[in-house]
Amino acid sequence: MKDGNCDFSPMKQILKEDIRQVIAALELNLEAMSNENDCLLGSFEKIKEQFVSIDMKAATFYLNCYLSPFTDKYPELTISIQNLSNRKHGGLIVIQRQESLETIIQPGISIGAELTHSLLESIFYPGNPLHDGAVLVSQNQISSAANVLPLSVRSTGGKKLGTRHRAALGLTERSDALVLVVSEETGRISFALNGNLYPINNQGLH
Repeated sequence: MKDGNCDFSPMKQILKEDIRQVIAALELNLEAMSNENDCLLGSFEKIKEQFVSIDMKAATFYLNCYLSPFTDKYPELTISIQNLSNRKHGGLIVIQRQESLETIIQPGISIGAELTHSLLESIFYPGNPLHDGAVLVSQNQISSAANVLPLSVRSTGGKKLGTRHRAALGLTERSDALVLVVSEETGRISFALNGNLYPINNQGLH
């Protein structure tokens, strides 16, 4: 897998420090368990939040690494998904990488325009005839919109996923594409790669 020219050292140091803080918190909980009067539920909740924060921080960093070899439009993509998230406008953006997607995607409407955040946001504006399908990005262009992706049929361990997320997983189970997803219900951002879904920290995108 190509990761671009990412310098992993600073991020690794940040993640190491975050993990050390979690370990320290867990060790404190172990000591506190000797006191039967201590309730640790609140502490466990904080540790869970720390784990989620670490996961999202790492995913945000790696997203740029996975995208940078295949498009120069990372800034435009991040602005668009941030704005979609803030407005709770659903979005599904496919970034084609090395493998062709012609035989996997049901083609929509050809666009053939330079990728800009304003164009992406207008496509996913509620009521736009193209907003329900997936946008296909090839290098620095929006190739097409209103594309239909294959849905994943894999069990998600009882976790209910919306159609956009199932479509993102379905395509990445069958190709090396990377798919950005914005939930219209929650505004949460995630990306799918190799059949896995990763949450993204909106505030950490830049």
